[in-house]
Amino acid sequence: MSSGQPRVSFRVTLTAIGVVYGDIGTSPLYAMRECFFGTHSVAATHDNVLGVLSLIVYSLVLVISVKYIAIVMRADNQGEGGILALTALIPTRAHGRRAVLVLLGIFGAALLYGDGMITPAITVLGAVEGLKVATPVFEPYLVPLAVVILAGVFAIQRHGTHRVGGLFGPIMVGWFAVIAALGVVWIAKYPEVLTAIDPRHGIRFLIDNRGHGFAVLGAVFLVVTGGEALYADMGHFGPKPIRLAWFTVVLPALLLNYFGQGALLLRRPDAAEPFFELSPGWALLPLVGLATAAAIIASQALISGAFSLTRQAIQLGYAPRLTVEHTSSFEMGQVYVPQVNWLLAVSTILIVVGFRTSGALAAAYGIAVTMTMIITALLLHVVATERWRWPLPVALAVTSAFLTIDLSFFVANLLKVFQGGWLPIGIGAVLFTLMTTWKTGRRLVAERLTARAFPLEEFVAAVTASPPTRVPGTAVFMTAQPTGTPAALAHNLRYNKVLHQHVVIVTVSTVPTPHVPPEERVTVERVGDNIYNARIHYGFMEDPDVPEVLVHLRQLGVPIDDQDVTFFLGRETIVVSRRGGMATWREKLFVLMARNAVRATAFFRLPPERVVELGVQVEM
Repeated sequence: MSSGQPRVSFRVTLTAIGVVYGDIGTSPLYAMRECFFGTHSVAATHDNVLGVLSLIVYSLVLVISVKYIAIVMRADNQGEGGILALTALIPTRAHGRRAVLVLLGIFGAALLYGDGMITPAITVLGAVEGLKVATPVFEPYLVPLAVVILAGVFAIQRHGTHRVGGLFGPIMVGWFAVIAALGVVWIAKYPEVLTAIDPRHGIRFLIDNRGHGFAVLGAVFLVVTGGEALYADMGHFGPKPIRLAWFTVVLPALLLNYFGQGALLLRRPDAAEPFFELSPGWALLPLVGLATAAAIIASQALISGAFSLTRQAIQLGYAPRLTVEHTSSFEMGQVYVPQVNWLLAVSTILIVVGFRTSGALAAAYGIAVTMTMIITALLLHVVATERWRWPLPVALAVTSAFLTIDLSFFVANLLKVFQGGWLPIGIGAVLFTLMTTWKTGRRLVAERLTARAFPLEEFVAAVTASPPTRVPGTAVFMTAQPTGTPAALAHNLRYNKVLHQHVVIVTVSTVPTPHVPPEERVTVERVGDNIYNARIHYGFMEDPDVPEVLVHLRQLGVPIDDQDVTFFLGRETIVVSRRGGMATWREKLFVLMARNAVRATAFFRLPPERVVELGVQVEM
């Protein structure tokens, strides 16, 4: 067993390099260029090059190595990472603060969708732009080529990433080996560049350049934009392979390449494409091809992350039911959400056509991620003090250090708002509005239904006092209100004048943990003559499957005949009213979302031929 363990660890680590580090691994394509040739750039003088390199080195060390790898990844929710998983860790005893912190977490998740749209655009554009270094002939075709590549990336999503996922690791290992080798060649030509490891170069750069130097932090931040994606992917691989990959492969390769680009700029300050100009002429086209492959892998990681985030949002009640298809029989986390895929595809292609260059997109990139990083630091402070029981002075010291760095990057990125930074903020604001509207709308609908529902105890008492005709079979009544009589049950008795021999009232709820142990999946109580009230619990990384759970109910003594089960659902018709609760425009938005949600039959995996829907009208 022990001899096999290293092979397993190596395989998982290799895959993690491909999936987790695509975003941060392709930052060398554009990060250094933006520092010296971007919107808020500085001249590539000797002192500026060493100063910017020093800032890059310590950004990677402090933000990725210390904040995310060493500390944030300890905040795992049953092994799952990401801002929604972190939000779910906030203790309920946080009282009034919890509502605010949860809203912050939801806003951070909404901002990540903006990142998911911009990352494929900037990485693919940054890769294909290497062609114009070879010859200007390619320049008019760069945008169409990027659009074709992105269209292909989104088109293959429905087939799942598991078929090509085995290639991701080796390709990215090859990518990191190549960029490291390119860096070493130039470091050997100008070894003085290694003195940038002295943090005084970075401090002196900020002092000498003052406000202008501070603005360059917005470009320096591009080297750490993959931090949140790294944390979100923790559930797929576990922390150990991610940490091992970072310290043995990714960090050394990135540092060598950035030092190499710095050495190139010290020798040739006018090198406008420092990454591609590291390469000898004969290797340029192969390097562009490898960079494009790495960009596609980086895009794939962000797209898959958006699918997983959507699935979590649906389960936690912040998004309407959407089609979630599992693309692998081995990995539960590999899912495909068609509606999200095509929304991302259209948005990303429009972004490419609108911005046209990775340099223009760099102005839009970063501000959403900095905001998410700030939110992560705040949520982490609550988890550290209330779950981990850190002493308050220690937690405050750690949080203050992280917030100082994150806020510095955020303020620097604010300068980008009018150059394109408004885009991810706008995307995040729209999605935050949709998510909170859905959550609030579902709460209001539940309150309206509960208020008019007949208490279950009184219903059972009435049935016992005046027994109706009982017909053979089992009736399963699905309801979201565990305390009242389901509307479908009351309507069925009122209009059909019968009750099935066995009645099971089923409530499905999602708990703020990724997975629920099998022994805690179902609780059931007998509330009357062959009438049972069952509650099914799922984690936010699990998919409901009601027919499968019925097997457990039978084992718990509920007499269910698999061959004679009918599922009754209440189909809600929601009417906008002026009763209060939400603004009218938000009620109309909620109604629109509800009409386009996936039917409960498909979401709960009910056999359609055994489903009966009874309508109920609800006024908002």
